[in-house]
Amino acid sequence: MLQLLGQWLLSSAVLVIVAYVVPGFRINSFGTAMIASLVVGLLNILIRPALLFLSIPINFLTLGFFTFVINAIILRLAAGLLSGFEISGWISAILGAIVLSIVNYLFYVVLGIPAMSAGLTFTGLNF
Repeated sequence: MLQLLGQWLLSSAVLVIVAYVVPGFRINSFGTAMIASLVVGLLNILIRPALLFLSIPINFLTLGFFTFVINAIILRLAAGLLSGFEISGWISAILGAIVLSIVNYLFYVVLGIPAMSAGLTFTGLNF
């Protein structure tokens, strides 16, 4: 339970960092980032598997990099559902997905959390 809370706080902090780094990616407060990380997690559980299945051919052709577009779709959906979380366009969403994956991966490496328990995938974070 404590590990889940730590991962939630870490994911929220990473969203705030992404908001500072990526232009057009805005989060009003840390509380909004906490809610956004929950919504992104729920969307990853409910929608992401179907999107990944439907995108197998293009994912194969792009060597898995299309997964960042899938992650951007999830982020845009979450931003559309929440006030205080805004992504201005697809470029910001894709850059946000890439930066989110890299920063999250670096945090988990520095903290020594195993990749499987953190939900990490080959091309990034499974939020």
